[in-house]
Amino acid sequence: MNRPPARATVPAGRQSTRDTLTYVFAVTRTPPSSDVLTATTGHDEGGPLRLVAAGPLWLVAQDVPAAAFDASSLGERLNRPEELERCALAHHRGVGAAARPGPVVPLPMATLYLGDLNAARAVSGREADLCVLLDRLRGRTEWSVKVHAAEASAPGGAGSGAAEEAPAGGRSYLSRVSARQRTRSEAHERALAGAHEVDRELRRYAVAATRHRTQSEQLTGRTTPQLLNAAYLVDDAERAGFAGALARLAAVPARPGIEVTASGPWIPYSFARLDQEWDVLADPEGATPEHEGRA
Repeated sequence: MNRPPARATVPAGRQSTRDTLTYVFAVTRTPPSSDVLTATTGHDEGGPLRLVAAGPLWLVAQDVPAAAFDASSLGERLNRPEELERCALAHHRGVGAAARPGPVVPLPMATLYLGDLNAARAVSGREADLCVLLDRLRGRTEWSVKVHAAEASAPGGAGSGAAEEAPAGGRSYLSRVSARQRTRSEAHERALAGAHEVDRELRRYAVAATRHRTQSEQLTGRTTPQLLNAAYLVDDAERAGFAGALARLAAVPARPGIEVTASGPWIPYSFARLDQEWDVLADPEGATPEHEGRA
């Protein structure tokens, strides 16, 4: 799952005069039932999930204590990894409840308003755009796909010649070093080309696709570089075809030098931004997975 972005909408340095703030998880035209809202736990500190009307739209919201969610308190909490993870999971639960009956536009994590009226006004001001986006997300889910270099093709990996014999002479030693560098470079270029082929094939089954920035080895916990970190928006009718393509691409003999991992289907967080261009399926000329990053 891709973690939703964090954003506190209570202005920095401004303290609410209310005891509670309105935390909004998502916007929808198909509100979840009261049973779903009652059964869903949002933030532990807050009240039960509830609906806020905004014209033809509905907000899935929760009252949260201002003392714990004002700008300074929340900013300090989100700087602690365990608190960030806890808030992200609570936010995802709220968005998941909103998505039960139909498409939703998930709002960024920590979207807060001073009250229901402010929240409804903010959403009503973008009603037309939100309705268009909800129509485009209907019957579609997000799939996350990551491609890493295989162990044997990574610098220092098996077969790379990392273990060094004592040099017999300066010229011979430099020649061997140069040959190994060429081998590693060629292996990396082949892996990049393989990742690009994976992306190109999966785009055939997707409505839209976007490439996120590749993650560092510290974040992935792997010893090989990440070559592709992408998300694909897939029609429900194309889900079987997309899953079949994934299975073929992830098969070990299919693409030597790379490893393909995937997860889904998810709520389409990566495609629910109002300012996002959706015309991303055309393959950019000369673009490679490591250079076409999107934050």
